[in-house]
Amino acid sequence: MNYKPLLGKNAVVFGVANKWSIAWAVAKTWHEAGANLIIGYQGERLKKPVEALLSELPSSPPSLAFPCDVSNEQEIKSFFSEALKHFPKIDLLLHSIAFAPKEALEKNFYETTREDFIKTFEISVYSFIALAREAKALFTDGGSILTLSYYGAEKVISNYKIMGPAKSALESTVRYLAYEFGKDQIRVNALSPGPINTLAARGISGFTKFLKECEAKSPLKRNVEAKEVASVALFLASDESKAITGQTIYVDCGYSILGF
Repeated sequence: MNYKPLLGKNAVVFGVANKWSIAWAVAKTWHEAGANLIIGYQGERLKKPVEALLSELPSSPPSLAFPCDVSNEQEIKSFFSEALKHFPKIDLLLHSIAFAPKEALEKNFYETTREDFIKTFEISVYSFIALAREAKALFTDGGSILTLSYYGAEKVISNYKIMGPAKSALESTVRYLAYEFGKDQIRVNALSPGPINTLAARGISGFTKFLKECEAKSPLKRNVEAKEVASVALFLASDESKAITGQTIYVDCGYSILGF
């Protein structure tokens, strides 16, 4: 990429699991656009895969990775303290984290247990608040915060179960954070991609069937690719989108416009 709209920007990305992750597509695109990069990964299990991905990137601009368990407040604080040693400020933050216990995705929605509900919302929604709150002080020159949602936040996707209400809450969180962070010129938005064959998506029963349905029914007659989501994330990270905040933007080949 010859055009470097993020040259000199500092970006923090959470949610990279492997090379198919949407978070990795965004991280890679931001890095190609000139951003310095720090990846926050979940646990020792992901350390080597994340470091292997970073090793494929050019050494300039720099890219680093540090552990961060988003269910642990102290780890979040420690992560940003470590980031501050390398970056004097943050300009961009991507939250691409979602989790629901396997049992909660296999049962009827009304059978969701209190424990599974709390765990799902803690990891999928509260982690966004916690990361944004801790990062806010480092956004000394405004910037852009993004998270990833899904159409199941707005309409019923039968096998999405507890993740639907969680994504609804996440999109509402985007609006409230956008309102409160706006005076500091920090923009907060959500991307809502169509189905993409990621590790997280494969945990949803019937996912392959839904991929085929979206391809057949969407106006563009195909499914979205991770690199296309990353392109929109690049736009929302750049100064070209400085008047956009509090929005959920669909990147789904038009599937979300359909009615009967």
